[in-house]
Amino acid sequence: MAISVASAADRPLRDQLAEDSVIEQALKRGTLRVGFSTFVPWAMQDKSGAFVGFEVDVATRLAQDLGLNLELVPTKWSGIIPALLTGKFDVIIGGMSVKPVRSLKVNFTIPYDYASISVMASKSAAAGLKSLDDFDNPEVVVVARTGSTAALAAKKRFPKARLRYFDDEGPAIQEVLSGRAHALVSSDPLPRFEVLANPDRLFTPEGKPLALEPVAFAVRKSDPDTLNVLDNWIRMVEMEGWLKERKHYWFETRDWEPLVR
Repeated sequence: MAISVASAADRPLRDQLAEDSVIEQALKRGTLRVGFSTFVPWAMQDKSGAFVGFEVDVATRLAQDLGLNLELVPTKWSGIIPALLTGKFDVIIGGMSVKPVRSLKVNFTIPYDYASISVMASKSAAAGLKSLDDFDNPEVVVVARTGSTAALAAKKRFPKARLRYFDDEGPAIQEVLSGRAHALVSSDPLPRFEVLANPDRLFTPEGKPLALEPVAFAVRKSDPDTLNVLDNWIRMVEMEGWLKERKHYWFETRDWEPLVR
């Protein structure tokens, strides 16, 4: 069996590719630069002004495991991909869901999280309704934010219900809290947090989330070495159960609230 041996001319090219990789440059610099935007509880400022949250935990652990210092680069969401492409930071770790239009501009790692759309319901208005199937009823009023992914999910999941839309989720939440609407459809963790904050008035119907979107790190294109390192790191901490534990803390409890209030 013949064994292919790379020629000497091939080696400089491979060495140059490795040298140009973002991860190699971060190692030389001694710092991993992470771009993100502030969304509760993904990333937010605590009482001292330091950033905390699920994404901050992820970025901090990643930098530690790579033996690097962490530089957090807060960036407006609307400009976060252009900032990555111009080299303002090395990687986006900011709750970014994988979408085809984004994949045209950046490369995504394997998912490290999944963004879900779920339901919270009024204990008074929806008394007797337990499962999500019970809410697909002409007598049921379901509210959602206008033009959101949640609104599309509500229309698909509850075609028989009366759907009402609001420009902001604040008034929609009040509709459910007051019992004028049976349920709200929204992206997590909002429904979960509202139920935790109002257990006497709200509950979570039985059933799976209405939709799931993969969430991944984003890096510049043509950098297989960086993707390889990040993919393998995600696999490692996922198998450890560490990602699940941090997700539970930030999204399924309010134990962190004293840090920010």
